[in-house]
Amino acid sequence: MTPLVSVIVVSYQTRELILTALSSLATACPGEPYEVIVVDNNSTDGSAAAVAATFPEAQVVRLARNVGFARAVNVGAARARGDWLLLLNPDTEPVGNVIGELLAATGEHPGHGVYAGRTLGADGTDDGHSVFGPPSLWTLTCFATGLSKLFPRSRFFNREALPWLDRSTLVRVPAASGCLLLVRRTLFAQLDGFTPDYFMYSEDLDLCLRATAIGARPVLVPTARVVHVGGAASTSAGKRVMLLRGQVTFQRLRWSRSRARLGRVLLRLGIATRAAAARLTGRAGYWREVWRQRRVWLAGWPPAAELAPVEITESGPADGAPAAGGLRRPA
Repeated sequence: MTPLVSVIVVSYQTRELILTALSSLATACPGEPYEVIVVDNNSTDGSAAAVAATFPEAQVVRLARNVGFARAVNVGAARARGDWLLLLNPDTEPVGNVIGELLAATGEHPGHGVYAGRTLGADGTDDGHSVFGPPSLWTLTCFATGLSKLFPRSRFFNREALPWLDRSTLVRVPAASGCLLLVRRTLFAQLDGFTPDYFMYSEDLDLCLRATAIGARPVLVPTARVVHVGGAASTSAGKRVMLLRGQVTFQRLRWSRSRARLGRVLLRLGIATRAAAARLTGRAGYWREVWRQRRVWLAGWPPAAELAPVEITESGPADGAPAAGGLRRPA
């Protein structure tokens, strides 16, 4: 039996989190027609072995080194058999039958190609990060001047956050997070998957914009929800640096040189202002640490042409794995 959905989870140093995520998925989505593909980015905490031992029906692909999120997802997608790819972070726990809710949306609202879910905080409220708008020189100006921080609910000053969006109903969105994202496999293949230049962050934005350009219409499915721990594999300053590298890479790939140059100036100004304010107030050195690493994030991620090929050290079970029907709950 061929699965309808291929759940792709990228793991890096998240052993306990991914075991919890997969166990929760098995409990929340019993009987749904899905397979699980875990792509492990050369974790040293035993993540791959633990998943293989606990969920023998899952396909575990072990990479020789950490190639980031985008390229790891592409590896998993190449092995997927389902009509749909469901990208799921290892630091999430489904709230209800998330697969069933997303599949129901594809039946009731066909033709969109990309279906996003909602990510919740520990208190159960929407964290506001699952869908967002594209960056522009105006949104970067608002970031640099602090206007987006001063007026977080403003449609004019905080456009990327979509503060006006009604997240309680199915609605069109410009872009969505790869934390919980259902994409038709043929569409993903037509787009050649995630752009490999992105090690992490902004690859989902890039994919959604490219999908929209060829006729897809990404939507938010409000009943598909996961609790998202967030940033489990990175420190706060380290995560911010990676986010900025993703943003700079997006500008390099999708904007003109002059526009991208101005974008970097605005990012630099915004971080410098926050670092200076942190120093004056004596607050924690989060922004000061990000500022100290400005040469790193201003360079973005290396171009794909400079990257070594992805090397797989082990992949199992083989294509003749157990029939689709979801994961079994661990004993």
